[in-house]
Amino acid sequence: MSTPESGDRIPAAVRTEALEQLLTERGLIDPDALDRIITTYETNVGPLNGAKVVARAWTDPEYRQRLLAEGTAAIRELGFGGRQGEHIVVVENTATTHNVVVCSLCSCYPWPVLGLPPSWYKDPAYRSRVVKEPREVLAEMGLELDDDVQITVHDSSSEVRWFVLPERPPGTEDLTEEQLVRLVTRDAMVGVAKARAL
Repeated sequence: MSTPESGDRIPAAVRTEALEQLLTERGLIDPDALDRIITTYETNVGPLNGAKVVARAWTDPEYRQRLLAEGTAAIRELGFGGRQGEHIVVVENTATTHNVVVCSLCSCYPWPVLGLPPSWYKDPAYRSRVVKEPREVLAEMGLELDDDVQITVHDSSSEVRWFVLPERPPGTEDLTEEQLVRLVTRDAMVGVAKARAL
């Protein structure tokens, strides 16, 4: 049998299942409660919520103004809020300005509209490098920006979580709000990608 020292690791899914089974057998967790938590983050909160916020802002100029002026309240208008979403500030990407979000200390993130943070967002390399060399990090992630585009890095914290309103893709003027939702990705709402027409 191999040991962790030998370099072989048991897959994370297997370890997670074994840990859940052990904790359940010892009465330390309730599997039903755990299922409810998982469902919450898979279904009730997450990037789809954020995409709905973005699509509404793209189609409703008055909502867009409210979103940029008071993000938390405008997001709550659509029914999204709660833990890790107590104070969300929204910044808008344009043809000349690009915003990107990081949490340089840990992984503060607006869960109600983006779900749980991806592993790269928590990675120390992303957290330190995007502050110092955002253009290079974005290029490595597949987003090449022209030299005349100004990049601003926003550092999320336990007090303020940042959310990017991506630039609406050209050629989408005839799409409905529901159709626009499908164009918005989590990465675009963090600022490491752009929303793209399908």
